[in-house]
Amino acid sequence: MKALFTTITLLISTACFSQVTAIHFNADWNSANGVEWFNKLSDVDKGDKDIGENNNQTKYSIAVVPTIIIFDDGEEVKRFQADLSFKMVATREEIQEYIDELIISKF
Repeated sequence: MKALFTTITLLISTACFSQVTAIHFNADWNSANGVEWFNKLSDVDKGDKDIGENNNQTKYSIAVVPTIIIFDDGEEVKRFQADLSFKMVATREEIQEYIDELIISKF
């Protein structure tokens, strides 16, 4: 019985986590200002996109890089952008807190 409960809990948790995605947008010319801690975010699928490829800048309406967008079920729910010096304003803790709250709200 305990194993069944653990399996069900794991399946539910995995389903919730897999619906939240974070994408880090940047450009080759701004690589010095990339968000180094981005891959340390937890409980979220992560991806990196260059705004110069595949029309990403227009498709995602990127005005400044770096930008991190959080998606829930494919829909944008939060955007974190750099300041005028092209450096990310939001901290890892701030973005992780948003992700955690989003996941908890699914239960």
